[in-house]
Parts: sequence; C-alpha cells; structure tokens
Amino acid sequence: MEKDLTVGKPMNVIWKFCLPLFGSIIFQQLYNLADSFVAGKFIGDNALAAVGNSYEITLIFIAFAFGCNIGCSVIVSKYFGAKKYHDMKTAVFTTWIAGAVLCAILMILGLTLSETLLGLIRTPSEIMADSKLYLDIYVWGLPFVFFYNIATGIFSAMGDSRTPFVFLACSSLANIGIDILFVATFKMGVAGVAWATFLCQGVSCVLAVVFVLLQLKKIKTEGKIKVFSWRILRDTAVIAVPSIFQQSFISVGNIIIQSMVNSFGTAVMAGYSASIKLNNLVITSFTTLGNGISNYTSQNLGANKPERIRPGFTSGLIFVWILCVPIVLLYMLAGKPLLLIFLEDGGSDAMATGLQFLHIVSPFYFMVAIKIIADGVLRGGGKMGRFMITTFTDLILRVVISAFLYKPLGPVGIWWSWPIGWAIGTILSATFFFTIKWRKHLPEEVYVREPNLPPALVDADQQHATQTLKAEDVVTDNALAVAETDSENVNE
Repeated sequence: MEKDLTVGKPMNVIWKFCLPLFGSIIFQQLYNLADSFVAGKFIGDNALAAVGNSYEITLIFIAFAFGCNIGCSVIVSKYFGAKKYHDMKTAVFTTWIAGAVLCAILMILGLTLSETLLGLIRTPSEIMADSKLYLDIYVWGLPFVFFYNIATGIFSAMGDSRTPFVFLACSSLANIGIDILFVATFKMGVAGVAWATFLCQGVSCVLAVVFVLLQLKKIKTEGKIKVFSWRILRDTAVIAVPSIFQQSFISVGNIIIQSMVNSFGTAVMAGYSASIKLNNLVITSFTTLGNGISNYTSQNLGANKPERIRPGFTSGLIFVWILCVPIVLLYMLAGKPLLLIFLEDGGSDAMATGLQFLHIVSPFYFMVAIKIIADGVLRGGGKMGRFMITTFTDLILRVVISAFLYKPLGPVGIWWSWPIGWAIGTILSATFFFTIKWRKHLPEEVYVREPNLPPALVDADQQHATQTLKAEDVVTDNALAVAETDSENVNE
C-alpha cells in the first residue's frame, strides 16, 4: 500500500519506511549467502571460491538493474509526491521498456564474454569451469533481476516498503531449501546453486510485477496512459545513468581488487570471499536505507517541503548508527563463527584471512554510514554531479591504494584501502550535504539544461541558464536545475 512520505514526523516516517527496506536487503543478500554456504559446506572451498569469484562479475549486471531501480524510483516518487499520477504511470512503463532493451543487450554480452571476463580477473584454472557455469546460469536470469529491481523501486517510490519485503523473505527462504535440495540431494554441484537462485528470483519477479500492476490499477487517472515517453526516459536517465556509473565503477573496482586477491591463491580467495560477503551484507543494507532517504527527499521536494530534508538526514543517520553497534561488535568478537558458515576449517589460512579483513574494516562502518545517508539525500535532490564526485573519489582511492600496497604488505594492504577510501569520501559527502541550502521553488519555475553536455554527467544544481523549458514539460527538479537570478542561489 502506498504511503505519503511528506507528512508526519520525519523520524517516525523514515523509521517506519526503512525498517522493511532493511529487512528486504537482508533477505536479498541471503540469495548469495545461501549460495556460498551451500557451496562451501556441501561441495568444498574451491566451489566457494568459484561462486565468490563469479559474484564480482554479476555485480556489473546488477549495477545496471540497480540504476534502473534508482532512476525509476526518484522520478516516480517525485510524481507521486506532486499527485501527478498520469505521468507517474507513464514513467513506470517507460522504465520497464527501457530496462528490457538494456537487459537483452547485457545478456548477449554476458553469455559471449563470460570466459573472457573471468580470465581478466585471473581466475585460477582449477575453478574456471565452475565459475563460468555459475556466471552463465546467472546471466540467463537477468530479466528477473531487472524487472524485480524496477518493481521494488516503484513500490518504494509510493512509500510501500513492506510488499517487496514479503516477496524477498519468502523467496530467500525458499532459495536456501532448494539450494540444499539441488546440491546435497541431487548432487548438481555449482549448477544446482545457480539454478536454485534462478528459480526463486523468477518467482519473486513475477509476483512483484503483478502486484505493481494491481497497485497502479487502484490509482484512478483520466485519459489514456502513454506506455512510453522519450521525455520521461530522458529525465529518468539523468538519475539512472550516474547511479549505473557508480555501481559499475564499484563493480569494476571490486573486480580489479579481486584480481589482486586471486594472486595470493585459493585459500586467500576463499577467506576473502567469505568476509566480503559479510561486509557486502552491511554496506548493501546501508545503501538500501540510503535509497529510502532518496525517496523521502524526492517526495518532499516534489511536495515543496524542503524544510523536511535535514531532519530526514538526521533520522536516517541515527537509524544506521543504531544498526552499526551490534554489527561491529559481532564482527569484531564473533567473526570466526560467522565465517564458519562458509568455511569448513576454523584454523585454516582462509579463516585467518577472513578475520583479518573483518577486524580492519568493520570499525569504520560508523564513518561510512555518514557518507551513504548524505549520498542518499544528494541523489534524491538531483545533485548527481556531487554524488558522483564522492563515489568516484572513494573507489579510485581504494583501487590505487590496493595496487600500491598489496605487493609490499600482502592482503592486509588491500584491506586497508577500504577505510582510507571511505574516510575521504565521507568528508566530501558531508561537506556537499551541509553546504546545500534547500529552498522552496516559486509557483512559476524556469528550468534550464546545459545543452552541450551529456545530461547524466551534468551537475544539475550548477548549470547556467542556457535553455528555457516550459514548466509543464519538465518532470522533476531532481533532473533539471532551477534558473536563479540571485547570484547566491546560483552558487548555493
């Protein structure tokens, strides 16, 4: 059921909205965690390394689906907040059509280049066959990943974070059971792990799409709904493309780091695979909560309530910091039992590697939480240039530091690249957030777009007035800048 995020105390609104989001991402992460658990326990460390190795490449494909999720979510939430339901429905169908085309292209590339990609990250020969098998099956399931992510973005845009949670909870639990059935009973090996995920993602995708269509049907609109709009696609792309760049850059950076880790052998690979999954569980959860803040920000700007932005940031940060306390304590004090979920030998080199990673990285979760929530506000407010600067700075530093330190220091040099990159990125994100002055817009707005730059690479709040568009032809303040005559407003 849709929920208006523009009314009510920000703390209560955000917490009620974000709790199901947090639960959803926990269950979403269970997909890969279950794959790794079953592979490590029922097949062996090589299978665990193969699944973890392939997962880094699947993140590239997920980046595109995630970008569609964010772009659709921000645009739909803007229309929802402004009560423009006709355009909201057009945005939904436009994103689905564009997502289907993009998905088809990625499937062709993925199936033809899977072995090449695995070779680029120096996949050891003993796990190459299993890595390719897992990756190929995953690519066949990309339509489910795309349509499900877009559907959950629509639910979130309308303030409904509970429905996706229910779908994910059921499908994730089913995935664990089917994983064990296919691998332990049917002896299907790594293929069984991949096919279990394929089936469960397919079911959750179909349910999510059907429920979105039913929800849209309840929202009454006059006149015929356009199923595609180039204007809306353009404005969605302004939000989606930077998010795709961000996630793709993260994936490419992780692949480069994975190639460095691979140079230390399968034991270190297995330990890293186990620990990075625990780390990704946390970071992805925080990022999902940041996406919730993006929806909150976008709805409130659409409803002309910028005064609710900073209280929303504070509420979101408190929420994440509360989550940090038990997580950090658990990883620092009980890391070994957690890693044993994936690893067979508690005294192995793989275990030592995993513990070392967790002990170095986890204390800095409190710091990176600031960056993630601030980035959520920047993205929801259309400050994509600033958002991309903070993200790319963090990731570039992480890769460069790893490249310089992994040979003289070994794996520990790679682990320290996380806290250092996070520190610089957090400083930038916080600075950008606290220097923005959110203002109410005038009834008759004049929007402008920089004509010679790709819209996804233009920081919307810093453009000069070059091209005037009619207000009724513009989707959202998130994608376009408001032309200001006051010099203070231009330089906010």
